[in-house]
Amino acid sequence: MKEVDLNLLPLLQALLELRNVSRAADRVHLSQPSMSQALAKLRRHFNDELLVRSGRGYELTPFAQTLAPRVNQTLVEVQETMQLSTAFDPAVSERTFVLAASDYATTVLIGPLRRLMAKHASQVSVRFVPLTSVLPRADEFSDIDLLVGPMGYGFSGSTRQLFRDDFVVVMDSTNPLLDRPELTLFDLAAAPHATGGFGPGVVTPPARFFQERGMQPAVVAHVSGWQSIPMLVSGTDLVALAPRMLVTRMHPDPPVTVVELDPDLELAVVEAMYWHPMRATDPANVWLRSALQQLSRHLTLDSERPIHPVRFSASAND
Repeated sequence: MKEVDLNLLPLLQALLELRNVSRAADRVHLSQPSMSQALAKLRRHFNDELLVRSGRGYELTPFAQTLAPRVNQTLVEVQETMQLSTAFDPAVSERTFVLAASDYATTVLIGPLRRLMAKHASQVSVRFVPLTSVLPRADEFSDIDLLVGPMGYGFSGSTRQLFRDDFVVVMDSTNPLLDRPELTLFDLAAAPHATGGFGPGVVTPPARFFQERGMQPAVVAHVSGWQSIPMLVSGTDLVALAPRMLVTRMHPDPPVTVVELDPDLELAVVEAMYWHPMRATDPANVWLRSALQQLSRHLTLDSERPIHPVRFSASAND
């Protein structure tokens, strides 16, 4: 019987998930040479290459494809076993959580979360990292405690809805559009736009909103995320669609005005949290998920922005 080094199991999982020695090494905090040595040991143990070159990357061998789900399940069972006698007390824990979220979700959640932690878990900390750093490997985020992102984008793992928001139009308070007695969707599409994005291949709710109506606004400014949108439109003739909760949390300056969409044109976004199956029964992760759900039920609009009396409607005289 071969001697088994169980310390190799997490390294094997990282290699099978990421299919890349360097990225696997980063995940488990090893140097690349050390991970290469571990791969060599695993190849000898299983008498299989596990990873083989395919173009510029690597592919799993047929044996490795069969092995991957068994490795995942084994580690889940090991973790559950080790947690049988583990309790999480937020009042005394010094745990640091890693939460991947967009600038928008971070802005909405970080204040209420820190207030909750100050009251119930003063030594616990949460480190927010950009969602864009996780998106290229959104099916491989076992090193992240929670991922917060919109529903409907195919994120893997277990999920639970957090909160719902809607989009409003923001523009400088001197924008000539605000002088019109009526505002239509065609007026909105014809105006120069500022937009926020989350990387190649990600179609944002505003982009999908116009696509479904066969419209293509003239985008003259495109930035990463939505946080800087109000700053972009301030002092310009630009307009932008942005989540209401983000806009209301911005400082009163810059002087932008909010214009709502007619209810028939409602543009909503539902944010959810996602977690890797390996963390499903982790008491600390369960606590964090419960805390986020609790505070999400009480999210409010933090300030009052000027709301224009005229809404954008599908057509004039609606």
